[in-house]
Amino acid sequence: MKKRCLFVVLLAGCTVTAAFAQEPAKPSNQELSVELNPVVVTGTGTHNRLKNTPAPVDVVTAADIKKAGITDFQQAMTMLVPSLSFSTTAMGSYLIMNGLSNKYVLVLINGKKLIGDALNNIDLSRIDMNNVKRIEVLKGAGSALYGSDAIGGVINIITDTPINLLTVTSNTRVEEYGQFTQGATVDVSTSKFGSHTSYTRRQADGWQLSGVEENGEATTKNASNAFYSNILNQQFTFTPNDKISGYVEGGFFDRKVKRPTPVYNYDLGYDSYNLGAGAKYRFNEKAYIQLDLKNDNYDTKYHYTVDGKNNKVGDSERVKRQRYYQANLKGFIRTGENARTVLGLEYVNESLERASFGVDKAVSTYAAYAQEEMTLLKELRVVAGLRYTYHENAGSNVTPKIALMYRLGHFNLRAQYAAGFRAPALDELYKLSLSTRGTAALGIGNTNLHAEKSHYGSVNVEYTNAWLSVGVTGYINSIRDMINARTVKLADMSPAEQEEIKKLALMAEGATPEGVAKLKNVTRFVNDEDALVKGFEVNLNSNLGAGFSLGGSYVYTYARNKDIETGWRPIQLSVRHSGSVNANYVRSWGDYRLNVNLNSRIQSKRTHLTLTKGEWEDESAPGFALWNLNTRHSFDGFEHFTIEPGIGVDNLLNKVDRRPYGVNYSSLNPGRTVYVSLLLRFKK
Repeated sequence: MKKRCLFVVLLAGCTVTAAFAQEPAKPSNQELSVELNPVVVTGTGTHNRLKNTPAPVDVVTAADIKKAGITDFQQAMTMLVPSLSFSTTAMGSYLIMNGLSNKYVLVLINGKKLIGDALNNIDLSRIDMNNVKRIEVLKGAGSALYGSDAIGGVINIITDTPINLLTVTSNTRVEEYGQFTQGATVDVSTSKFGSHTSYTRRQADGWQLSGVEENGEATTKNASNAFYSNILNQQFTFTPNDKISGYVEGGFFDRKVKRPTPVYNYDLGYDSYNLGAGAKYRFNEKAYIQLDLKNDNYDTKYHYTVDGKNNKVGDSERVKRQRYYQANLKGFIRTGENARTVLGLEYVNESLERASFGVDKAVSTYAAYAQEEMTLLKELRVVAGLRYTYHENAGSNVTPKIALMYRLGHFNLRAQYAAGFRAPALDELYKLSLSTRGTAALGIGNTNLHAEKSHYGSVNVEYTNAWLSVGVTGYINSIRDMINARTVKLADMSPAEQEEIKKLALMAEGATPEGVAKLKNVTRFVNDEDALVKGFEVNLNSNLGAGFSLGGSYVYTYARNKDIETGWRPIQLSVRHSGSVNANYVRSWGDYRLNVNLNSRIQSKRTHLTLTKGEWEDESAPGFALWNLNTRHSFDGFEHFTIEPGIGVDNLLNKVDRRPYGVNYSSLNPGRTVYVSLLLRFKK
């Protein structure tokens, strides 16, 4: 019955389209070809054509996302960037880049950091896909430009800017299991003023993959919980003259995860708002200075659904509050016909309030950076950068970078070295929590932690012509002093140490003498792990003609880490083999254009190891292959309107992980689903 309803919605959309059809319009040549050379900014901090940037960057354009019928950031990265993977749980997904977890990957929106730590993972559902122009993925250390957290790589979401006097867009997608996405944007642009307003609503019902636990008992727990979220963003831009430009912006986000009762006694809530402003002054065509200011705020809450000792149904409790302030002053100078210099200063203040951990702390970071781009011998491009960072707890860190590119006919040869670092998180510095459930344990932060550091190197060979791009990249990333939560039995400590630990435990939120008396284990953060990640990636994109295009990637990752107790082992959540295929066909008949897209994600098992009695047990999630088919039907024979109904099938091969609840699922996909979409756009 659900599928019939979906087809009826699509048919209604097509009927409305036909009723408003007017004059035919010729299809855009842009949509009949593959964009092999977009403009990128992430690798160098300045605008360059992709084929001219010395640092290899993966680019997912708005056209790629639209052709695949994707409205969610995680799905876009899963299906279109094989070097990224996600470890799935009922309450969220953990981003992995080339074997390194989310805390080593810096996520930016227009070059500014995205915060929002939900269960120790950046809340990627905050990303509004309505206004994405392109997503740039820089793999490897990017600390020379972007500072802390950029050890594994950088993901930079670039948003679009209004160019028409008025553009109003509605984008709707309806899918089985109650999955619904509604996006709406209003853009205004004049010679001196611009406005972008965007709203997105997403929701879904929860679903089970298996109705039993690992012990065979029935369960009502969902592999994927029901949720809803709202994202509202507003930006105003102004350009009073050819020397001055500026913007102010803000956004609001809320998400609620609904969990089955009485298994759980509360739902999870996430709220955030952000504010930003910036201005650029252009001295002349060769120099400008730019100031960007940002404030981001993120709260985690419990919404109680069962009466308890200290709460009633309907009560809410804020359990975590994060604040982030950033000021970045950057200057750009074109020092010659083939040379560009970037100089910058940055200040960051981060704060964390977490009552259950006894944390209410803030830490500041100060940085200065410089970068020089130059072209030598006509075909040799060089980018060299250096950043000095002072973190109040981790001290001073210097991160250099150098990247080279030499063009030889249709070939680009690239090599780079970059250092990276990650400053300790506030939880790692100041955590103090006492758990008396099961084996009582104390969690302790460590203010003596120092920064994790990395050395990254890569080489790349790329061949490009008008219809084909093929690239091969090999890399190695060595990381030392990784921060790890190390557990020690209280009984193994000296009497004096035990007494000090018990005194500390009494300071934890909600601690009682009775609870402290049960204390058995102590978990403390320490710098005692190293890691080595190496591998290679092959990418191909082609325009085959007659409306056909084909792309694909294969990624091999060998990721291992070493600690003082168990030696070398595969890094948790890493994936050895992954790949993607993306095939597209487009053809026009008069004012009607058909686009058919087939995309896939294929990967081997995802590593999950459990230490039991000194031995590692393999509980890895199995490999999988997901294939999606999307069709779009564009009717653009109007003077001001575009109407695009669509229909597609996710998970064509109906690949579902039906193993018991509690295992490490390969994916949370519920199986083959049919969806319909409808895009309406007014443009003047």
